[in-house]
Amino acid sequence: MLSSPMMAGAGEDLRALFRAGVRAALEAWPALQIAVENGFGGVHSQEKAEWLGGAVEEYFFRNADLELDEVEDFLGELMTNEFDTVVEDGSLPQVSQQLQTMFYHFQRGDGATMKELASHITQRKRRVRATALSTDKQTDDDNADSAEEMEVSATNDGAATGGVCPQPEPSGPDSQTIKEEDIVEDGWTIVRRKK
Repeated sequence: MLSSPMMAGAGEDLRALFRAGVRAALEAWPALQIAVENGFGGVHSQEKAEWLGGAVEEYFFRNADLELDEVEDFLGELMTNEFDTVVEDGSLPQVSQQLQTMFYHFQRGDGATMKELASHITQRKRRVRATALSTDKQTDDDNADSAEEMEVSATNDGAATGGVCPQPEPSGPDSQTIKEEDIVEDGWTIVRRKK
C-alpha cells in the first residue's frame, strides 16, 4: 500500500499528540511528582521522569493489545526500579487507564479526543497544584502540625479523609478495655481473656 506524505504527516501528528498525552498523565501523577521532587531517583530524578515518558510511549507502541493490569505492572515496576518507590496510593490503575484511553484514541486516529484528554488532565493538575500552594501559606505556628494536615487518604467513594481515621467504637459490654494496671514497663500491654 502506498502512503502519501499527508498520511505520514498525520501519523506523526498523532504520535506527537500521544506523546503529549503521556507526558500530561505522568506530570499530573502525584506519586511520580513526589518521587521527583524529593529525589527518590537520585540526583537525576528529573531526567528519569522525562525518560519514563519515552519508555511508556515505546511500551505502548511495542505492545498494541495491552490489558490494564499489564500497564499497571509496567508503571509499578518502573517506579520501583527507577525511583525506589512502591506506589500504594491507588493511583496506578487511574494513571494506567488514562494512558490506555489515550492509546485507544491514538489507534483510531482520533486526534481531537486526544487533545481534549490531555487538556483535561493538565487542567486537573493545575487545580491540584493551586490547592497545594494555598495550603503552603500557613503561619509558623501551624507548621508544627503541618505533617498531619498534609496527609490525605482517599476513601472508597473518592472523598478525602484528611488522614483522620475514625476510631472503632466499643461493641458493647463485652468489648475489651485496657486498664492502667495492664500497661507494664516499656509500653507493653497485658491482654487478658474474658471470663
